Amino acid sequence: MIQGHGGNVFAVAQQVGCQPEEIIDMSSNINPLGALPGLIEHLKERLDRIRVLPEVDGRAAIQAIAALLGVATERVLAGGGTTQFIYTACAALASRRVLIVGPTYADYTDGCRVHNIEPDFFLAGPTDGFAPNLERLEAALVGYDTVFVCNPNNPTGQLIPHAGLLHLCRTHPEVRFIIDESYLPFVPADRNHSMSTNSLDNVVVLWSVSKIFGMPGLRAGFLVANPPVVDRFRRYMQPWCVNSLAQEAVCFLGANREAVARFITDTRTFLDRERDLLCRRLHGGSLTLYPSMTSYFLIGLPEGGTASGVCRALAEQRFLIRNCANFHGLSERYIRIALKDGATNEAVSNHLLAAVGGEA
Repeated sequence: MIQGHGGNVFAVAQQVGCQPEEIIDMSSNINPLGALPGLIEHLKERLDRIRVLPEVDGRAAIQAIAALLGVATERVLAGGGTTQFIYTACAALASRRVLIVGPTYADYTDGCRVHNIEPDFFLAGPTDGFAPNLERLEAALVGYDTVFVCNPNNPTGQLIPHAGLLHLCRTHPEVRFIIDESYLPFVPADRNHSMSTNSLDNVVVLWSVSKIFGMPGLRAGFLVANPPVVDRFRRYMQPWCVNSLAQEAVCFLGANREAVARFITDTRTFLDRERDLLCRRLHGGSLTLYPSMTSYFLIGLPEGGTASGVCRALAEQRFLIRNCANFHGLSERYIRIALKDGATNEAVSNHLLAAVGGEA
């Protein structure tokens, strides 16, 4: 299991000698607007639900997410975060040769290795802005039965256009595509096209409530696929894998769909503004800010700069950012920051420029 995820405020607080709540976490890709209004209060009123077992299969939560996504309930499976599906995918699909489109989230690799599969990688690079070339990717598919795609991608923020991804899946029915759409709700509405509504037999979509709704600690994630594929994954699910409060939270989302739609729209509007401001602040300096469709940015450091050094410098200022050295295909030359409120984004920009010798 990889130990280099974002969000480890406890380790950084101990490192710099402060309390965890003093650390501003810009390493974890959570909605900068926080949780959906009313959600925390709703959960507080239902804390006594932990005294009884939750629904064994999360049926009510499945119905809520199916309604939000506009898909049939029999095409949805609930789990303890999308991580649960990532780690069971190779067994459920009887995968033998796996290709991972990267650089991307490391758990796809770990999920393969749990089943003694060493995956191969199709890597985009900095000269392409880390955008995968779909023609080259299609040529690389020969011989593979399973492909992991994070769309939009973590940590690069790149979005594969829906039409291109749909063409790839349709023209290669022999390949199972596991498409992680955990960050798709952050993408502007005109670019936000989920693969979950296409009902292709070879497509598995992972959908997370953690990122957009700011509730990663509750561990609730969903898989969307055609019923025969859902049944294959269901064999590997443990009873009660979605806890009572997580199910309550998801049902709250389903019961407040208009509020959810407004919240997502407000989030996108906020991110559009803050992405533009961050680009302006860092433009012309020695940092390379790669285009992003999400709430986070991959940043290339100048010659001589190291991610560990910059992360250490920012930690001294009580900012936690993501060292990307443990992403396959990246190195100590890359960091990732997730946007927060306007004042925090401005402050971290200044500290970043100071850490690499720019003007603050």
